[in-house]
Order: sequence, then C-alpha cells, then structure tokens
Amino acid sequence: MPRIRLSAKTFVLLMLSVSTLVGADLAGAADWPQWRGPTRDGQSVGQEWPDSLQEDRLQLLWRTELGPSYSGPIVSGTGVFTTETQDEATEVVTAYDRQTGERLWRTEWPGAMTVPFFAAANGSWIRATPACDGETLYVLGIRDVLVALDVATGDERWRIDFPATMGVEPPKFGAASSPMVADGHVYVQAGNALQKIDGQSGEIVWTAAKGQGRRSDGAFSSPYFSDVDGEPLVVVQTREALKGIDPESGAERWSQPIQAFRGMNILTPVVYRDRLFTSAHSGRSQLWRVSATPSDAPASDAENADPGNLNQPLGLAELWSNKSQAYMSSPVVVDGHLYLHLKNQRVQCLNLETGEETWRSQPRGKYQSMVVGGDRILTLDSGGELILFHASPDAYTELDRRRVSDDETWAHLAVCGGQVFVRELNALAAYAWK
Repeated sequence: MPRIRLSAKTFVLLMLSVSTLVGADLAGAADWPQWRGPTRDGQSVGQEWPDSLQEDRLQLLWRTELGPSYSGPIVSGTGVFTTETQDEATEVVTAYDRQTGERLWRTEWPGAMTVPFFAAANGSWIRATPACDGETLYVLGIRDVLVALDVATGDERWRIDFPATMGVEPPKFGAASSPMVADGHVYVQAGNALQKIDGQSGEIVWTAAKGQGRRSDGAFSSPYFSDVDGEPLVVVQTREALKGIDPESGAERWSQPIQAFRGMNILTPVVYRDRLFTSAHSGRSQLWRVSATPSDAPASDAENADPGNLNQPLGLAELWSNKSQAYMSSPVVVDGHLYLHLKNQRVQCLNLETGEETWRSQPRGKYQSMVVGGDRILTLDSGGELILFHASPDAYTELDRRRVSDDETWAHLAVCGGQVFVRELNALAAYAWK
C-alpha cells in the first residue's frame, strides 16, 4: 500500500472537518471534539475574547450538579458531553444542549476502582477526556474499558475491555490517557500499549509501543497526530519514553527515553515545526529533532535524517534542555514561544528556538489547563479560578481573573463557538462571551 503523507495544514483541516455544527447561532464556529480541542494543542478559533472575565463579558448560561470527574467536556454540534463517577460504582456519560443545559440523554455502566493510598488525594473517578468524530463518542473509563456511543442517542455501539483483551491488569492509577480521533480511527494508550481502532467496527487495527509483562501502570500522557519532517506520525509518551509511531503500520519509527520521577511523563508532547518538546516531573525540559544518529550526537547531525526511509533506524537528537520541570499541565505555543505551567506552580515563557526563559510568574496553583485565543491565554486553575493573560514573551501581564467554582477544577477547559465550558469536580457550567 502506498504511504500517504499529510502536511500539518492538511491534518488541521482534516481534524476540523470531523465535526459538524448545527444551528444558526453557532454557524461558522468550531467544536471542541477531543482533548485540548480540534487539533489537540489548546488552540481556539473564532470569536475574539474580551479583556475581562467578569459577568458583563463572560456570562453564566447554565450550571448542573454532577458526580466527580476529571474528564474535560466535549462539544460537538449543539451538544456538550461530560462524564462522571456515581456512588464509587458507576460511570455515567451525559449529553446536554450547549445553549440551554437541557439534558438530551444519559448512559451508564459499571466501572470503578480504588487508586493506591498515596494517590487517593486525586480521587478514584473517571479521568480520560472523551473524543468525538461527529457521529460517535469514544469514552475511556477508569478501568481501561473503551466504550463507543451514538452521539444522537447515547446508545452503545461497541466496547473493548483492554485488560481482558490484552491479558494485562487494569492500570493501578486508573486510565488517564485521552483517546484521539483521526481519519475514521481511534488512537488510545490503553491495555499497556498504543492501540489503533476502527471507529465504526471497534476492531483493533494494530497494537504498538507495548509495555512489558502483565502489569500496567497506564500512560498519563495522551497521543498527538503530527507531521514531523514530512512524515505523518502518532507521537506518544509512555511512562518511560517519547515515541513516534507510523499511523498506517504501527511500526515504531523512533524512541527516546525520558527521565521522570516514577514515570510521571504526564503532559501531551508539543510538536513545533519539525521538533518535539517535552518536560517531566523531576526531569528536564527538552527540545528534540528526528535524527539518524544517537540522541547524544550534535544537533547538526539531524540534517542527515531521512524519515521517509522506513528501513533507516532513527532516534531523537536533543537540540537544547534546561532545568524546568513540568507537572501535569500541557503547554501551549504562540509565535514561537512556549507557555508552560511548572511543578513549582509558576507559569514560564520559553523561547522555543533557544530554550531561554523570558519570564516566570508567581505561583498559580497545582494545575492549569490552557487555551489560546489570538494573543491571549485563558487558563483554568485547579483551585477554581479562570485567569486571562496576554501571550507575550516580554512579561507576564494578567488581564483578569474570576473565581468560578468552590470545588477543584482539574478537568481541561473547552472554549469554542463563543462559549466556555468548565467541568468543576462536581458540576458542569457553560458561559458565553459577550
């Protein structure tokens, strides 16, 4: 079969096309169909954001109480979808009308586990953010079971119990990696591996990046589809390594060990031009480039790489590194600069070409989900605050902040179609820009 190459621009258009918007009020706006948005990089398109987060600029439309969840809300057409764990025994998926908050459907199944005592503070409830292709919603439960639901009705289409299918144990911290949809398939780090699944039938097409043995600690990071040096790749980060996987065959093109405390490689890797950025708990921040030479070779040797040669062994050459340590938050990129929430709870701006820090903020909580709109970054702090700041390498300039919840807010923001969706630990709230 001939290899199909997708440019980065083509892939963005492909990802944007998988969801269809319904309703005159939402015409021309983008959905938020999966983890970190249409292109999985925290970029929001459409309406320009105001400088204020107060009620006269960001109005609460509706709010509904729910059971606990860390899953980010998913928006497709006129619906918004969220998960919850009820009574420490049942996983629930609910669809709401994104404008009115009216419940459209509700589906549930048995699904619960207890995480180890030292992780109990992070709860024993569903973690992964679902993904939607406009027709089917794909939900990964805490016990590593992937369920496909009809978007219109909530009816189950198929499911895969990965521990049973792959002969491994459920991840002891619970499944946390968010599924990705692309070109009629679902990619998910589950069953102690990366899986490619036919979105219609639920058949496993291939399995890659397998862990060793029956024990499964589960991936914390989520897959990302990208074009690196002209080659379409699924970029994944396991507990130990950053890997590039061929989407057609599942062949591993390269693998690079990443230093992290107890395998806490959590953030989704960032692809910048033909380079890859990652950072880990108690590790380092690093920028890599695909190379035909070992990772400790000079960066200039990366020019010799030919990713199109499937028989050529490849690795990653480190272009720069620094001592910055990420924790759980995935960064965003604006005009060649990366904005990263650190383990020490500060936000840092890095020049991606050089790795140099341009500024560092005061502490801002344990976690922040970040979304970019033009030259502004909207963040949801784990302590229940929305924060809006200017995306500039010159200085940290906060425009406004607003408390939106008395509960924790660890789920990722969804910002699309002139709306902001906040999944509080025990509620879902919808806001509208004015």
